[in-house]
Amino acid sequence: MESIAVWQGATLFGILTWIMVSSYLNVTKKVRSLLQPWVAHYVITGTPTILKIQNHQHRFLDALFSGLSCVVSVPFYTAFLPLLFWSGHVKLARQMTLLMAFCDYLGNCIKDTVSAPRPNCPPVRRVTTTKDEEENALENGLPSSHTLNTVCLSGYLLYYLLSYTKWEYASLELAGFLFVCLFVGLIAVGRIYLGMHSLIDIIGGLGIGFGILYFWLAVHEYIDNFLVSGQNVTSFWATLSFLLLFAYPTPELPTPSFEYHTAFTGVALGIVAGVQQTYYQFHHEAVPRIFTPQLSIPAFLGRILVGIPTILIVKFCSKALAKWILPIVSNTLGIPIRSTSYIPMLNGSVTGKKSNEIKQSTYVQKLFFFSHHDSFDVDTGIRFFQYTGLAWSVVDLVPSLFAHLRL
Repeated sequence: MESIAVWQGATLFGILTWIMVSSYLNVTKKVRSLLQPWVAHYVITGTPTILKIQNHQHRFLDALFSGLSCVVSVPFYTAFLPLLFWSGHVKLARQMTLLMAFCDYLGNCIKDTVSAPRPNCPPVRRVTTTKDEEENALENGLPSSHTLNTVCLSGYLLYYLLSYTKWEYASLELAGFLFVCLFVGLIAVGRIYLGMHSLIDIIGGLGIGFGILYFWLAVHEYIDNFLVSGQNVTSFWATLSFLLLFAYPTPELPTPSFEYHTAFTGVALGIVAGVQQTYYQFHHEAVPRIFTPQLSIPAFLGRILVGIPTILIVKFCSKALAKWILPIVSNTLGIPIRSTSYIPMLNGSVTGKKSNEIKQSTYVQKLFFFSHHDSFDVDTGIRFFQYTGLAWSVVDLVPSLFAHLRL
């Protein structure tokens, strides 16, 4: 027990120390000054390559690559992961959720540290067929998040299938490997074809993605064992999640990357808290899985019909509750707050002269060195609370409903 407390405390203290030291030394700007010109050079010199690929413009290719981008987007994974939990593949689901949160955090940290531009449009043609893609276009370039996430999640899924389904034929393993390579290749080419990324962004996404996947395959069993049977899991993860909101670089210009990080950090916390609470009821390895007599297709469809509306209701209620509670708590503690979107009456009420300030800017300074004009953007807390509640309902509340309804 003492050893557990020591490594948990050391981890949290190390992150806190890094936050303070990196803020004091202004590490983000120094790293950016070294890397941004180099990456921007390759973005500019890579424009002819993008134009050559876009010379093959066709409506079919527009639809194909736009559709593939939606399939590997964060909203897709947010919708897909609950179905994976309810299908009975609970270990795969929780591992992919935590891996997704890790990829999202690390990838967005690198994006906003380097703050590299996307390809200039024009001359590059940028295809944004969905609102999600329009928001993605507001992010920085290097690395390509779609490429990075696809490498990690499809690679881990293939590893899971090879490890736990015990395919008997080498030809099936080769087919699975080739399919993953083809899928990753299509995503990478598609990001260039759609004008969203340069070649350097894709190379960065591939390199970082393979690095994260290699690391995750080395530690995933330790993480899962800690998650289901460790000590102080929920309290440790809650503190870790809180610190990660501050251990995030300030981008050169406003981007939605911090919002994505906040949401998926909340998702990871909700999953961890829910699984830790109900592992022996709903998340052990002997739970019924889809395509077995214990969980038939009709029963799984029933789970979807019950589960999806429930988690959407919880998401709405969590957001409403956070919008009510967080301003009260902040005012009680004397913490100056503002809101950029969720609470109109707080929009610019504290720091009006910085109404267009980046949400995550100077968070470290605000945390440790309050002044009379500094304030927190309460939207960050609301978003975090909202997605924590959503994820908790996926692994705790909804499975409880399934048990009562015998689904």
